[in-house]
Amino acid sequence: MKTSQFKAEIAEMLDLVVNSLYSKKEIFLRELISNASDAIDRAKFLGLTDKSIVADGSEWKIQIAADKGAKTLMISDNGIGMDADELERNLGTIASSGTKKFREMLKEKGGESLPELIGQFGVGFYAAFMVADKVTVETRKRGTDASFKWESSMSGGYTISDGDRDFPGTSITLHLRDDQLEYLDYWRVSDLVKKYSDFIAYPVTYRQVDIPADEKEDDRKSREEREAKPLNTMVALWKRAKKDVKQEEYDEFYKHLTHDWEAPFETVPFGAEGQVEFKALLFLPKKPTMELFMPNQKRGLSLYVRNVFIGDDMEMLLPSWLRFVKGVVDSSDLPLNVSREMLQDDAIVQKIKSAVTSKVLSTLEDMKKKDAKKYDEFFSSFGTILKEGVHTDWENADRIKKLVKYPSARSDAGKRIFLEDYVKDMASGQKDIYYLISEREEDARKAPQLEAARKHGCDVLLFCDPVDEFLSESLREFDGKKFVDVAKGDVAFGSEAEQKAEKDANEKATKELGGFIEAVKKELDAKVSDVRVSTRLTDSPCCLVAKENALSPSMVRMMRAMKNEVPEEKRILELNAEHPLVKKVAALKGSELSDAIALLYDAALIAEGSPVTDGARFTKLLADLMMRQ
Repeated sequence: MKTSQFKAEIAEMLDLVVNSLYSKKEIFLRELISNASDAIDRAKFLGLTDKSIVADGSEWKIQIAADKGAKTLMISDNGIGMDADELERNLGTIASSGTKKFREMLKEKGGESLPELIGQFGVGFYAAFMVADKVTVETRKRGTDASFKWESSMSGGYTISDGDRDFPGTSITLHLRDDQLEYLDYWRVSDLVKKYSDFIAYPVTYRQVDIPADEKEDDRKSREEREAKPLNTMVALWKRAKKDVKQEEYDEFYKHLTHDWEAPFETVPFGAEGQVEFKALLFLPKKPTMELFMPNQKRGLSLYVRNVFIGDDMEMLLPSWLRFVKGVVDSSDLPLNVSREMLQDDAIVQKIKSAVTSKVLSTLEDMKKKDAKKYDEFFSSFGTILKEGVHTDWENADRIKKLVKYPSARSDAGKRIFLEDYVKDMASGQKDIYYLISEREEDARKAPQLEAARKHGCDVLLFCDPVDEFLSESLREFDGKKFVDVAKGDVAFGSEAEQKAEKDANEKATKELGGFIEAVKKELDAKVSDVRVSTRLTDSPCCLVAKENALSPSMVRMMRAMKNEVPEEKRILELNAEHPLVKKVAALKGSELSDAIALLYDAALIAEGSPVTDGARFTKLLADLMMRQ
C-alpha cells in the first residue's frame, strides 16, 4: 500500500474545489455520472480497434447503490477503468483530467471521429467531498487482471493499494456525512438523475443494498420494479433526425421539459455545423405564462453539453424578446467555466445566440407566409413580447418590424395588419405612416384625432399595447417612411394644395375667433399650454394634442402608477372652428362661457379615454346644462 499526501498548495486548491467551486452540493452526482459515462465512451471507442477491451460482451451501464446502514452511496460503471499509474495521475493530481489526456492523445494520432467526452477540467471527481468525508475508488482497467483501490478523507491525503474488483470498470463509494444522508433516498437520487443526467446514453439504475430482513412482499415487488428500470430516459431527441422522430415524441419531451400540460404550438429542431457546432430543439408554446411578464424572473433555454444538463434559464443563449421560446441547446463547443454551471461570455456564445435567434425569426417568417391564421394565433399570444426586439435588437430590428402587426382605424375591430400592408394601401400622395397611442383599442377607434386622416383617406395604426409607445421611438421608419403620431405636434394631411387651403382657412378662423380663443386660454391657463384652431378635426368640437416629443397621457398614467415622478406637461387644446357647438360657446358671456369652456375641456379628455380632472364639477355642470334644455 502506498500512502501519499496532497501538497500544501494542492490541499488548499482541493478545499477551494469542494467549498467554493459549485453552488449546489447536489452537483456531485452529475459529475460522477458524467465521469462514468466518459469511461464507457472511452472503452467503446478503443474497443473498435482492440477487441480484447470489449471481449466480455457486457452491456454498458452505470449503477447507483445505496446502503443506508453503512451510510454509503456507490456510483459504479463498467467502462475503461484505471491502472495504478492512472489512479495516481488522475486522482492524486487536481485538474489532471484523464478524459482531456485521452482526447489529446487521439488528436495527436489523427483521429477523425472523436467520441463526445464530457470531462475537461479534472476537478469534477472532487465534488464528491462536498457530501462525503471519505471516498473510496476501486477500479480495474479493461484488458488487465489487476485491480486497485484509492482512498482518501481529503485532509489526510490518499492511499493506493491492491483491490479485489473482479470485473473491469470503476466504483466510487462515498461515505456520506450525517447531514447529507438525503442522497441515500431513492426519490432524491431519481430526481437528480432526471434533472442532470436524463439523456446520458447509458442506463443509470438504482439498487438498495441493505434490504430489511422483514421486508414486506408489496415493498419487495415495488423495490424490484424500481431497480429494474433505468432512472434516465437516454433519448436525446435533439440529436435525432427530424424524420426519425414522431410529433408525439416531441410533444411529450416538451411537456417533460416545461411542465406545460398542452402540446407546443410549434416545434423547431435544427443544428449548426462549421465554426460552431451545436444541436437545438426549440418550442413555441401555445399560451404565455405569467412569469413572462415578471421583471426578475429568469428565463432562457436549457443547456446540455454532450447530453449532460448544465442549467436551465440560460439567458445568454436567447435575447430577452424571445423569452417565450422554450427548448434545449447541446454543444461540445460551449465554453463553460470550471464548475460547468456558467457560460463564459465569448464569441462562441454570441454565435449560438445569433443562430438561435435567426432560426426563430425564419420560422415565424415561414409561418407568416404559409399560414396566416396560425401566425395570427401566435401573435395574439406573444406579439407584445416580440415587439420588444424592435427596441432592443438593432441587428434584427428590420426583420422584426416585418413580423409585428397592429390594429388600424380602417381595419375591423380585432384584426391586425402588417406594416407592409399599411404601406401598400397608403393614400395617394401620403408620405408618412400615421399612428395613434391609446390604452384601449375601442377608445382609439373613436378618437377625434383620427378625423382629418379619415377625411383624406389615410389609415392610422392604433398603438394600444403598453409596449407600443416605447417602441414608437425605435420604429422611426419603415420602407423609407417616417412614423408620425397624429396626436402630437403639427400634422397635415392631403396634397400640398389641400394643406395650403386648410392653412388659409385656419388663419381666417383664428382671426374671427380671436376673442374666444383668448378667453379659453385665460380660463384654462393652468391646464393647457395653448389653444388653437385644429387641422385634425372634422366632426368633433375639440381635442387635446401633445407637443412633438411629449409623453402620451397613457404613458404618464402608467409611469405614475409605477410610482415614477412625471412632471406635469400641459397640452394644446385644438378647436374645430366649423363645429356648431364651438360657434355657440363662442357667443356666450360671463359664467355661462366659463362653464361651457370647462365642459369642452372635459369632453376632450373623455373623447381620448382620459379621466376628467374634477368629476364632481363636471357632473354638476352637465346636470345644470341638461336642466336648462
